Amino acid sequence: MTTHISMHDLLAQETKRDSQAFYARLRAQAPLIYVESLLGTQGAWIVTSYDDALSILKDTRFTRDAQKIVPTYNKQLPDTEKEEVTRFITWRRDMLSVDPPDHTRLRGLVSKVFTPRMIEQLRPRIQQITDELLDTVQERGEMDLIAEFAFPLPITVICEMLGIPVQDRPQFRLWTQAMLNMSEDNHRGLPAMESMEKFITYIKTLVASKRTHPDQDLISGMVRVEENGETLSETELLSTIFLLIVAGHETTANLIGNGTLALLEHPEQLCLLQQDPSLIPTAVEELLRYTTPVTLTTPRWALEDVPMYDQIIHKGEMVMISLVAANIDPQHFSHPQELDVARQVNKHLAFGRGIHVCLGAPLARLEGQVAFSTLLRRLPNLHLAGDPQQLHWNRTPILRGLTSLPVTF
Repeated sequence: MTTHISMHDLLAQETKRDSQAFYARLRAQAPLIYVESLLGTQGAWIVTSYDDALSILKDTRFTRDAQKIVPTYNKQLPDTEKEEVTRFITWRRDMLSVDPPDHTRLRGLVSKVFTPRMIEQLRPRIQQITDELLDTVQERGEMDLIAEFAFPLPITVICEMLGIPVQDRPQFRLWTQAMLNMSEDNHRGLPAMESMEKFITYIKTLVASKRTHPDQDLISGMVRVEENGETLSETELLSTIFLLIVAGHETTANLIGNGTLALLEHPEQLCLLQQDPSLIPTAVEELLRYTTPVTLTTPRWALEDVPMYDQIIHKGEMVMISLVAANIDPQHFSHPQELDVARQVNKHLAFGRGIHVCLGAPLARLEGQVAFSTLLRRLPNLHLAGDPQQLHWNRTPILRGLTSLPVTF
């Protein structure tokens, strides 16, 4: 029997507030859930078990490349949306949205910058940015932790890596939020498309500037990079920069915001970290598992009919993996719905797995470690300002993040 849910169920504030409870209920009902009208399509399948998640993340019968299934995919769309979606699919040619051999080439061209060794060299600068952000608010005794800490830290880091001017950075969050958040009728609508166009136009202008005046930043490097005779096409270059900006700040901002809320709601765990800061790296892994900033993976599509349980995932149908459900699967985690910052066995899937595993994982981990260690050391009396039940969450099925988090200290 197939369990059906709606996009409204995924976007509900109660779902966002307690995503563990929501996805645990889904997994208890069925390992494979059908969502009606997901992202404007007729629907999609959501996988809820750890083993199935791990399997599909590595299964070549599922493609990340929407261009391979555009004819089938378009049949699911109303005529008013076909041109818009096709344009977006054609434009997205980054490592997250293609398969080998294109994926191998694109990832190889930028992966050298994101090795653990290269990222570790950023630690002093990340620490400096973190301290400067807290210097600004410390005397005030209060702040919106999202707007004044969780967002500016990762956006500053990724923009410095890419070589994006300081004055342009605040605009990215406005564009990103407009593109990610869904309206009540399950569409992103005109504001999202306008934001995407403005974002792309900005990147085109920036790339043109880097071609004329190259520097030591990542965009300049991508403009001139060449490896085994392979280069980035203009579409691939623009799409990759777009991906690095969005993925480079949105998910880490969610980790810091969600993680701080989780610690404040579990004061015994917060106290444990304050007493033993050596647990910070372990705590970051646990917060990645427990708060799972990326709720659902971006879509995959079946390249052939794939039987699963008593269902057939038909060729061209969309499949998404619930990382929340996988990360609280009792078959793989002891007491999975408990926060344990000292958890030792923690093979979470917050960064995915397989060839599309998150390229920025070393950077996100480092930013999380510096952010939490500094926050707890400098603001030992950190508290929520207000009722946590009144906090507002974003409206995207893919990511789970707070729009604001007022705190006092």
